Amino acid sequence: MNEMLLATVRFLNNDTKLVMTSRQLYKYLLRQCERLPSDACKHYKFSIKQSYKQHISESDPERIKEIIAKSIDNAKWIVKKYNQK
Repeated sequence: MNEMLLATVRFLNNDTKLVMTSRQLYKYLLRQCERLPSDACKHYKFSIKQSYKQHISESDPERIKEIIAKSIDNAKWIVKKYNQK
């Protein structure tokens, strides 16, 4: 993904503003995996890496914003799911 095209502001649970580029998103998602059990962590890290490779050539800024927003929401949901167990 072209990082110069991308600057998305999202509010997380603690209301901290983060500006996410594709690389920042990738690092954020990998760090979120560390909050999961080891088997789930391996699975989701692999999935994140594959998705990153799949979308690396995306150039539409609106589509990139959608991908980032969806990824953050999914990460929150997954972490919450495993923390409730």
